[in-house]
Amino acid sequence: MLRVRRRDYIGTLLRYLPTCRTGMLPGVKAAIVSIGTELTNGLTVDTNSAWLSLELASIGWDVGLHVTVPDDRDAIAAAVRQGVAQSDAVFVNGGLGPTADDLTRESISEAVGQGLSRDPELLRQIESYFDKLGRSMPESNKRQADIPIGGHGIANTCGTAPGVRVMFDGKTIYAMPGVPREMKVMFERSILPELPVDSNRTSTVVRTIRCFGAGEANIGEQIADLMTSGRQPVVGITAHDSIISVRVIARDAAIAEAEVADIRGRLGQLVFGEDATTLQSAVGQLLLDQKVTVSVAESCTGGMLGGRLTDVSGSSGYFQGGVVTYAYEAKTDLLGVPADLMMQKGAVNGEVASMMASACRRRFGTDYALSITGVAGPGGGSDEKPVGLVWFGLADAGGVVVEKRLFGTHLTRWEIRDRACKVALNLLRLRMTGESG
Repeated sequence: MLRVRRRDYIGTLLRYLPTCRTGMLPGVKAAIVSIGTELTNGLTVDTNSAWLSLELASIGWDVGLHVTVPDDRDAIAAAVRQGVAQSDAVFVNGGLGPTADDLTRESISEAVGQGLSRDPELLRQIESYFDKLGRSMPESNKRQADIPIGGHGIANTCGTAPGVRVMFDGKTIYAMPGVPREMKVMFERSILPELPVDSNRTSTVVRTIRCFGAGEANIGEQIADLMTSGRQPVVGITAHDSIISVRVIARDAAIAEAEVADIRGRLGQLVFGEDATTLQSAVGQLLLDQKVTVSVAESCTGGMLGGRLTDVSGSSGYFQGGVVTYAYEAKTDLLGVPADLMMQKGAVNGEVASMMASACRRRFGTDYALSITGVAGPGGGSDEKPVGLVWFGLADAGGVVVEKRLFGTHLTRWEIRDRACKVALNLLRLRMTGESG
């Protein structure tokens, strides 16, 4: 059976594929229980459940129940019992920490009618984790080695909270940490390999095409015929922080590949990558492939652009450095932008953006240099230069190009800065791929 690993959260949509409903044996049923008062009161978004749903769908399992409960012993125990009653396996995440409000161990113990017992091997693993950090282990961490009698611990290679595996009423209950990275590594390393694969079910292949440079409606119009109700494969669009994701859900890899090729052909330069690709990783790969370097000069983004570029592993191979020239004086002292120019016209204009990029490229000796100067708000705007106005410069051996964007006063300060970084990265991407002047 073909299994495709994915990292986008569309588990809910997968449940509506016709192949999952007709013409095949019923799938294995799963229940997911997410624990945390921070989830139920909206302080934290539960991404764990969506990720787990997609992983389980990839092996032919149906997730029939999602439950989110606060840090309350009775509520957790009731959710676990509900999951056992309605499913073949229950996947619990959260509440395995060392503090008094971490109640998952006790709640599962209550649900299965077994007391807790301290596991010496788990305790040793927790102590070893602290030893590696050169820290003494607090007394409260010892309770993380407590598991229901008859259950088994699951090693946590990324943190202090071991998982729990316990059988009850012929069903398996898995408890994992709520920290996403710890949960994912534990699931993939220790739980997924032991789960049965329903080979009677058609494989599901999911591809996600990442786009930037046009709105959701514009992209939707270009592929509208691919999104008609009942069509196979299923194509859908989501937007998040100006990145547009086109998702293809197909019954096999060949169908998915053909659909992706069609969509890429229609959208052209708007497509910067697939699946987990980010703009900065796409640009970083281009820089590495072409063996060229880049530097940045930032004003309103305050170092965010440089941070994005260095988020990518291997960025030392192409990123030479950057300057944050927030004040007029910094633009003059570090980049040579004339003080008189800024006194007359301000710092948010094409001339300043151009000078910033040119000077930055000379200063760092890079093949490319990007500059950003704008009004991020919420204050500081005017009729002539409203909040959301941002100018960009891109310098290379052929000279400097400047571009202007009006992001709008409705966006927050962070949103304006975030979009400015993405526009700058996209300008460089298009220049390097020969898709812009």
